Amino acid sequence: MSIEQQIQQLREQLNKHNYRYYVLDDPEVPDAEYDRLFQQLKSLEAEHPSLITPESPTQRVGGAPLAAFKQVQHELPMLSLDNAFNAEDMQEFNRRIVDRLAYPADTEIGYACEPKLDGIAISLLYENGVLIRGLTRGDGSTGEDITLNVRTIPTIPLKLSGNDYPERLEVRGEIYMPKAGFSALNKRAEQRGEKPFVNPRNAAAGSLRQLDPKVTASRPLEMCSYSVGVVEGGELADGHAAILRQLKNWGFKLNPLLEEVSGVQGCLDYYTRVAALRDTLPYEIDGVVFKVNNLALQKTLGFVSRAPRWAIAHKFPAQEEMTVVRAIEFQVGRTGAVTPVARLEPVFVGGVTVSNATLHNMDEVERLDVRVGDSVVIRRAGDVIPQVVRVIIERRPDAATPVVAPLTCPVCDSDVERLEGEAVARCTGGLYCAAQRKEALKHFASRKAMDIDGLGDKLIEMLVDLDLVHNPAGLYLLRVEQLEKLERMGPKSAENLVNAIRVSKATQFPRFLYSLGIREVGEATARASALHFGDLDPLMAATEEALLEVPDVGPIVAKHIIRFFAEPHNREVIADLLDKDKAGVHWDIIQPVEREALPLAGKTWVLTGKLEQMGRSDAKNHLLALGAKVAGSVSAKTDCVVAGPGAGSKLKKAAELGIETMDEMQFIAFLQQHGMADV
Repeated sequence: MSIEQQIQQLREQLNKHNYRYYVLDDPEVPDAEYDRLFQQLKSLEAEHPSLITPESPTQRVGGAPLAAFKQVQHELPMLSLDNAFNAEDMQEFNRRIVDRLAYPADTEIGYACEPKLDGIAISLLYENGVLIRGLTRGDGSTGEDITLNVRTIPTIPLKLSGNDYPERLEVRGEIYMPKAGFSALNKRAEQRGEKPFVNPRNAAAGSLRQLDPKVTASRPLEMCSYSVGVVEGGELADGHAAILRQLKNWGFKLNPLLEEVSGVQGCLDYYTRVAALRDTLPYEIDGVVFKVNNLALQKTLGFVSRAPRWAIAHKFPAQEEMTVVRAIEFQVGRTGAVTPVARLEPVFVGGVTVSNATLHNMDEVERLDVRVGDSVVIRRAGDVIPQVVRVIIERRPDAATPVVAPLTCPVCDSDVERLEGEAVARCTGGLYCAAQRKEALKHFASRKAMDIDGLGDKLIEMLVDLDLVHNPAGLYLLRVEQLEKLERMGPKSAENLVNAIRVSKATQFPRFLYSLGIREVGEATARASALHFGDLDPLMAATEEALLEVPDVGPIVAKHIIRFFAEPHNREVIADLLDKDKAGVHWDIIQPVEREALPLAGKTWVLTGKLEQMGRSDAKNHLLALGAKVAGSVSAKTDCVVAGPGAGSKLKKAAELGIETMDEMQFIAFLQQHGMADV
């Protein structure tokens, strides 16, 4: 293929992807793939400048605006930014600036830094402090008039504050959808049977391009300002960061992570800090933007055809990538859930190499229509398990194989069943299934359950693989001489573990009940059930009607409890756990109490900040024992807030609502007043 043909092919691909991304809001490939194609074309054109044409994607920004909106020419073009992908790219960017300014090589340039929001670029024009027009970036020279829509966004001022702003002022920024709003929007869409948005950026774009402003008004959109365009009849500060702070004074939201740094190392340090915060931020970002802070230097540096010389976007490692599904296998979890997992052609995404991605359940497989051999886009964010986002149908090979749900467990060959109303199919093998056995034992030994110190996940897997433990009761039969022979175990470690197992025999009924791993029975439900029935035998004999009298127990949970205790092998394991000659697990019988008789019955409490004398978990358990409901957020229905050091917004909201608050010492005194002498 000739150079001309390569260039033409790349242009056609990029134009297609631009159209799908900017116009249709339906990208076909992840950003990382687009960036690679763009860099390839840019490199070829640099080598063969005679082949550059005005219509090349490297000579313009974005795609044509939608015809449904009035098209308006930007008074000043809204250009794109060049990208840096590593430290070397940033150092080269800084070197070019220093060289062009004819400064000494060791000169440290001042930069304004802020996160690169993943949203929609917008231009807002104000005349005499009043918003008169809002435009999308469009193709960089012509945008779409969405004035009625931007007026509905609360973070966009309709009238500027103060009186020192220019007569005509164009403010540029990014409209985006916060993560929480995006999740809520998709949840509502799914409840209505509608197709959810792929990501917050698409949701923001789709919301802005609504012909009915009322729809836009109903969407959780925000805007952060990042620059200015046209300025007439007034003067601005001489530094980029200072201008942004002026905008803040006039009523615009700025990114709180805006900073000024010195030199390229300052930029790299800022990049590292923001990258570490990425997953904790309430909004999506895909990199960091660096701009020469001094406006006079910006003017000297100028522009190339599509981007300023004085700014660059340092992109994070891609969180979405494209790869190929090599196989689809099924894994079995603690509750028997049989989950499809895609085995992938290894690909670097989100800073790590990924070779597996979850597909959740067969409904998700069918929704995506994913097949073995398909090219797919996967997403990884932080520590979240990578997931398949979409299938690229256009690349599907003829030999792509549909997925068939297994009828028997891939681990133990027991029947797989899918109950009515559930999305997940489950193995019926219970503790006889090795996969479930491992997960059940991990849960049984966990801190909130039997709290067996030193019995970690790796050791449990080893015990099951070596056929030393078949169920939780088998843990109590382990001997030092068995354990000391295991990998990374010695006589002392083995002795400590046996002692920890022995100590766990003396427990509490709610802990034991939670440790059994009954579906939908968490800490709160286990405690409520224990308080209601007092001991195990009445609970095991309880009818559905009796179980429904327990707070926090509904029809579904009641059925799971009954089904669990009806299984003969579960009863056998419980009998072995309680047998004095075998495991010997025991607890003090709880005197059953009516919930209404508890001192905090019907009350809602909230814990916030760090509790130094007791853990949050212990505090929660004490409150549950007194009959309280422990909530995660403060509302008008909250009765009391316990606030330790570092309490923030929850404590502030409690004060605003006039809700009673306690510090930790007051809380401890309160608990002691109600008979909890052990705190």
